[in-house]
This record gives sequence, C-alpha cells and structure tokens, in this order.
Amino acid sequence: MVAAEVFTLPQHLVFVDLETTGGNAAYHRITEVGIVRMAAGEVVEEWSSLVNPECRIPSYIEGFTGITNEMVADAPRFADIASLVLDKLRGSSHAANDVPLFVAHNARFDYSFLRTEFRRLDVNFSAKVLCTVKLSRRLFPEFPRHSLDAVMERHGLTCAARHRALGDARVLGDFWRKLRQEVAEERLAAAAQLVLGAHKLPAHLPPELADELPEGPGVYRFFGEDNLLLYIGKSHSLRTRVLGHFAAEHSDVKEQKKARLVRRIDWLETAGDLGAQLKEAEWIKTQKPLFNKRVKQKGESFTMQVLRNAQGVKLVPLGELTPSELNGCFGVFHSQKDGRKALADIARAHSLCLKVLGLEESAGSCFAYQVGKCKGACLGKEPLVLHAMRLQLALSSLKLKPWPFPGRIALQEGRAEFHVLDHWVYLGTARSEEELAELAAAQPNVVFDVDVYRILVRYLAKNPGLDWHDLGKAIDTADVK
Repeated sequence: MVAAEVFTLPQHLVFVDLETTGGNAAYHRITEVGIVRMAAGEVVEEWSSLVNPECRIPSYIEGFTGITNEMVADAPRFADIASLVLDKLRGSSHAANDVPLFVAHNARFDYSFLRTEFRRLDVNFSAKVLCTVKLSRRLFPEFPRHSLDAVMERHGLTCAARHRALGDARVLGDFWRKLRQEVAEERLAAAAQLVLGAHKLPAHLPPELADELPEGPGVYRFFGEDNLLLYIGKSHSLRTRVLGHFAAEHSDVKEQKKARLVRRIDWLETAGDLGAQLKEAEWIKTQKPLFNKRVKQKGESFTMQVLRNAQGVKLVPLGELTPSELNGCFGVFHSQKDGRKALADIARAHSLCLKVLGLEESAGSCFAYQVGKCKGACLGKEPLVLHAMRLQLALSSLKLKPWPFPGRIALQEGRAEFHVLDHWVYLGTARSEEELAELAAAQPNVVFDVDVYRILVRYLAKNPGLDWHDLGKAIDTADVK
C-alpha cells in the first residue's frame, strides 16, 4: 500500500503588491512597491516605497491608484532601490534553496514586472510564486469571483489603503492568516502545492523557462533538434499559452508529439493582440513551421468579379488586382475550384442562372431551369437587369470591404507600437522614430494580403475608435520611444 503524500505548509513568505503605469511589463513601469514578510504566520517586516517610473503616469491610472506624477517626481528610480528590494524579497537568507515564497494576487503580474525591472539592471531574480487568486479558486471553487475585493468581502477582511501597494500587500497577509485559522493545515498545504506545481515543464527544457515567459501578449516559436522550426503561435498571455502546450492532460496525439520534440522556445512580446496576430501571420508565411497548417502564399487566393452588366462572374487572383479593383470584388477563396463551388451554392440558394453566371455551357436553357431552380434568364424569361440585381443582392454579404483609410497609415497600439499598413498589406511594426520612417517609405511587394484583411476587418469591427496616423502627412512622433 502506497502512503499518501504529505505536504508541509510554507513558513517563510513575502506578500507583494505593485502599482504600475499600465498592464504590460514590457512597456510599463512600477510606481510603488509594497512588501509584507511573514514567518510562521506572523508579520516580521513591512516596507513600501514610491518609485519614479521615468515616464508619465496616464490620467486613468492616477485616478485608479491615487498615485500622481507629482507624487513620484522626487521618488527614487527602481535602479536606486533595486538592491534593497532584492534583500526584502530574499529575506534574511540569500541561499537559493531558502528564498521566501513570493505571494501576490494575480501573482504573475507583479512577478513579471519585478523580473523585468531587475533584468534591465542585469540582475537575475527568481522565486517560487504562489498566486492567491488561484489558491482561492482551488480552496473555494463554489464561488465565481476571486478578485481581491471579492476575497476581502467573503472573508471579512478590511484595507485602509486599497489600490496602494502596502495596503493591498497587508490584505494578502491577512488572507493567509485567515486561511491558516479556518482551513485544515493539510488541506491548505496541499492546495498551495498544487498551485505551485501547476505548470511543470518537461525535462528536456530548461526549468527557468517558466519564470522567463512573460504574462502579456505576443508570438512564440517552438524549435526542435538542429533548430528545426516546429510551430508558431500567438496569445494574449504568452506564459499561459506556452505552458499550456505541455499540460499533462493533453489527449491530442499531434499536440503530444509536438511537446516531445521541442528543445528551444523563443518569443516576441507585443503591445496588444493585434500586433500578435499580424506578426504570427507574417512569421507563418515566411518561415513555414512544420506543425502549422499550410498558409496560402500572398497572391494565391482568388476572388469573384462580376462582369459588365452582370453577364457572368469570373474568378481572379487577388494578387493581380489594384486597390480600386477590390471594391467590386466578392469573397476570398483558396482556389478557383472553391470559388466556383461557392458560386454554384449561391446560385442554387437564390435561383440564379448557371448559364448566365458562366458555370454551365449548353444550348438552350440551363439545367437549373429544367429542374425549376432558375427563373429563366437563360431563355430571356427573366430580364437580365433583374437577374443582375438579384446576383448583386445574393453576393452582397461577401463584398470585400474597401480600405477605410486614405492610404498608408500607422495604427497605434499601446503607448509606443505602430503597425504600418497599406491597403490590407502589413509592412511591419515600428517601436522607434527611425523604424517608423523606414516603414513609411517601404515598398510593398504585394497588393493584397488575405490574412491581414481578415485580421483587420475583425479588429476594426470590434475597435472603431482606433488611434491612427496618415503616413501621407507629417505626423508627430514625440510618443514613439
């Protein structure tokens, strides 16, 4: 009989909360650090400091936290207090096997910000990370909400300075003490260990990778032996998505094989989901990873063009059309065969004439008329002008959308990321004034990009109030850093 595994309760913890200028560690900075250190269930140290982020705090963040630009103007930079912060996080011992447990609410947010700040200073910080959101979900699955406010209300906790770093860190310490009082020690210890071990990487990947992966959006690549590119993906949370590939419960054989073959992973952080989608589409086309579904090369897809006076429909390669010609086109198809099938389905659904559409060559009436599925345009029984109107109506839902901008634009995402686009062609992303100038003058080698078209149509529909700049005019690049 195998004895049940016994988990011990962690005794040395640091409860951490940060206030920041935004939600992405790659682009935003820390404005306040709060740390509460606890040993054996008792608080042994509290510490906090405002931090000069070396950039402006957005007004909506000022309103949320109460930390203003004036308050941090004379505060130390993170570089000035990095050594002190590191000592607080490591506790009295600097031994690698005795680093306190790092505890935070939505812990990867705080942990990724601190690791990024330390990395800017060439300092490597890592610790075991316990997320109190995940711990609360594990212990109390019957409750739908596990935000800090929900946890406070549920457990009768109070906070004198909500949305300030030390105030929120104190709440986390109080929450842990409450759990030690109200939850059986063995159950609490087991839940904590399950949360701590939720993401385990296979032995052939470096264990520190889980700490390195950022929490924000971006694209990633899996490489196998001899640097063979296996797979390209994107996510709004790189860490969650990448580690998800190695989850033990995967039953998909292809996914299991891919996970076994991976020997190296790299990634590119982006300011948001649009940048991740555009870069993923570009990488898959140009790099041809083994496990991604084959993507049509630019210019290989077809669209429908209605002939003059609606006397038929022809399928033409999208790459051969100018931007103005796209305005009269319908649908995007991987091949002429797919386009003809779609047109035939539309004809049957709307009782259109196969012969007039150019799908059938025959003397006299078309086959559809003979079986009562055509109104007789092929015999002159339906006026061609009426047939043409019905054709336009039937195709209307497939009509390609015209480019909604005056020409080449820079679409801003986040504080300083500009996606340069020209008539559904993605030219690249600029993060500096020099990169923006280079892309503004670049010559696209295609006229139309199906994948960019689909990505942007969806994105524009969901985000009508976009910040964009006409690159045909001089733009203020003061925000491009």
